Amino acid sequence: MKVRIAMQTAQTETKLNRSLGFWSALSLVVGTVIGSGIFFKQSSVLDSAGSTSNALLAWLLGGIITLTAGLTIAEVGAQMPHTGGLYVYMENIYGKLWGFLSGWMQIAVYGPAIIASIAAYLGILLVGFFHLSNGWQAPLSIGVIVLIGLLNMVENRWGAAFQIVTTLGKLLPIGAIIIFGLFFGDQNAFGQTLHTVQQSTGNFGVAVLATLFAYDGWILVANLGGEIKEPQKLLPRAIILGISLVLVAYTLVTYGILHFIPAETIHKLGQQTTIYFAQAAFGTIGGRLLNIGIIVSMVGCLNGKIMTFPRIIYAMAERKQLPFSNKLSYLHPKSHEPIIATLFILVYASIMIIFFNPDRLSDLCIFTVYCFYVATFIGVFLLRKRHTGEKRPFSTPGFPITPLIAILGALFVIISEIGSDLPGVLLSLVIVALGIPVYYYKQRSNGKTEQ
Repeated sequence: MKVRIAMQTAQTETKLNRSLGFWSALSLVVGTVIGSGIFFKQSSVLDSAGSTSNALLAWLLGGIITLTAGLTIAEVGAQMPHTGGLYVYMENIYGKLWGFLSGWMQIAVYGPAIIASIAAYLGILLVGFFHLSNGWQAPLSIGVIVLIGLLNMVENRWGAAFQIVTTLGKLLPIGAIIIFGLFFGDQNAFGQTLHTVQQSTGNFGVAVLATLFAYDGWILVANLGGEIKEPQKLLPRAIILGISLVLVAYTLVTYGILHFIPAETIHKLGQQTTIYFAQAAFGTIGGRLLNIGIIVSMVGCLNGKIMTFPRIIYAMAERKQLPFSNKLSYLHPKSHEPIIATLFILVYASIMIIFFNPDRLSDLCIFTVYCFYVATFIGVFLLRKRHTGEKRPFSTPGFPITPLIAILGALFVIISEIGSDLPGVLLSLVIVALGIPVYYYKQRSNGKTEQ
């Protein structure tokens, strides 16, 4: 079975261009992580945490969980540097059914939901920036992802170049918030309690869950493993350095905001907190310039996700595992980009933008992906046992403590979400479970049997 999987991945990757270097990979990690979450989740994290000290701790803990997850996945990814990322990891570790379900989860729930969520947050920001009515929010959100999708239908080097530019553009809002919040704020960032939400249904676990939406996206660079030069070396470096940079930036941004704006005000402002910060700190013109930087940041985040998720669809369609695989596996003859798979993601995400709340979408997508993260973290132990004595391209530092922290952190988040939103959890699991009959139907129609 392993031989067949290796042959299939090799056949898939000969059709793709292996043209992405370290800086492209690093910009994808940072760019797909820093998007809307750090700017729009401050209020929800604070509401659930109940105090500024707990909110800061939630952001820090979310970063530590993410870093241990990245260190763990880096060992797996270095051994399987193929297009498909998590989908390929699960297949090699647990078999084709579980690999299929991890891919199904990403194309049926996680990918479209996270794109729709970020685009919806961007729509909120654009409506406020241009002083439009709320009726423009969905059209603007959809328009942005369509434009980004078109960019990613040309050669991947253009999407990668755009990712580098927008990642550099993120430095403006991040740096401005950190510097102004640190040096010009007069609030106690550690000692404020949020009295108005003492009866909140949130808890510390939900607060950490909200931060993990802001940290999410680091693994998506693995979906392009077949397009990265020397992926066994560059993939672990990009993941680890990228997450570390984001952890520092997020902690400082949160401290800056809490140091500048009173906790009660953040609670009342909700998703408008960062917009208020920009105008209060830099005035009308400066605030608009800072908002432009935030818009660029979110556009870059969307670009990274729209660039990576179609690769999962393409990898699965190449193996005839999806309905309409012949269409979904189509590559443009000149650009070698998965055009139909990209269109599918754009249409699906657009439907979600119209019918769902962005906060709801973000919570659902994090729960589903972390269920599969846990299995992959455990897979590090299984792979070491299977390949005892073999040299690894990369080994997780602090093994076994690091993967154990990743596992416990992920379980903590999953249990917290089950306790706070059981209906949403059940909906997510039902959508994932729908992939089981699809898998067996395709197996039967392809004349294959599970080995």
